[in-house]
Amino acid sequence: MITWKPFRCPLESKLRLPEASVDATGKIVGDTFEGEFRRSVENLRKVLQSAGCDLHHVVQTRNYVRDADDLALFNQLYRSYFQAPYPARTTITGCLSPALRYEIECIAVAP
Repeated sequence: MITWKPFRCPLESKLRLPEASVDATGKIVGDTFEGEFRRSVENLRKVLQSAGCDLHHVVQTRNYVRDADDLALFNQLYRSYFQAPYPARTTITGCLSPALRYEIECIAVAP
């Protein structure tokens, strides 16, 4: 089981966090793209909150989308979780294993 924990960069108050569609034990939970996206971002929110942050502290995201056909839905879902001014964003398609449809990594500035 992999447990991701936020860590503070030594010279800055930033958090770097990867997150995927996993349950409380770290087991991958396969679902529709929307289900995996929501679970991944909610997992990310929990980790951020444990560090005294939330999604509005995120300044950069790196998003991995397995199927480019999901990009329109991805953009719609992303806007429902992140508000303007949006974090800097990189989106990479076609790079995930068949076990995942979506994964997110972010950098957040701690208050």
